[in-house]
Amino acid sequence: MHALIVVSHPDPSSLTHAIANHVAQGVTASGSQHSFEIADLTAEGFNPTFTRQDSALLLSRGTPPADVAAEHARIDRADALVLVYPVYWWSFPGLLKGWIDRVFTNGWAYDDDMEGKLVKKLERLNVHLIANGGADMRTYARHGYFGAMKTQIDHGIFGYCGARVASSELMVPSDAGFPTSHLDAALAIGQRIFAAPR
Repeated sequence: MHALIVVSHPDPSSLTHAIANHVAQGVTASGSQHSFEIADLTAEGFNPTFTRQDSALLLSRGTPPADVAAEHARIDRADALVLVYPVYWWSFPGLLKGWIDRVFTNGWAYDDDMEGKLVKKLERLNVHLIANGGADMRTYARHGYFGAMKTQIDHGIFGYCGARVASSELMVPSDAGFPTSHLDAALAIGQRIFAAPR
């Protein structure tokens, strides 16, 4: 089995990157038959700008731009998609949101015809979300931010495309044992991605 781990943070020495690397270590530790690829959107220079060609694709006119087609192929090779990101303004960083906007296209992630019929095309894909937040958990709970993020991201994006969100984690500095606990949790998530169901 193969995991695509997408990381969105400009600093390769950040905790976000360390979390992604520990997920990768967990995948490797779970069995020699499993593999991973880390897609560092910043280092790769992915352009998050939604263009006229992207807009045409949304309306089922035209073909995916080359960079989007390459991302489709990369996800198509994966059995699991893992997104690791810092929380910016209670959501994804702009780069990761732009990746979603451009890559999860009509005709590939879903088919939405003009009569309102929706066909979800990513039902084979398991998704794992790991958000690295800066506020404490009480703040997220008090304002309903984590619930709002789950509605927007888990349901609004991946549910719309039929992908199953197998895990959705929010790691914050108030967690016991921070930051080591985050790295331990990331390793465990990586080990569980392809574990046989009990």
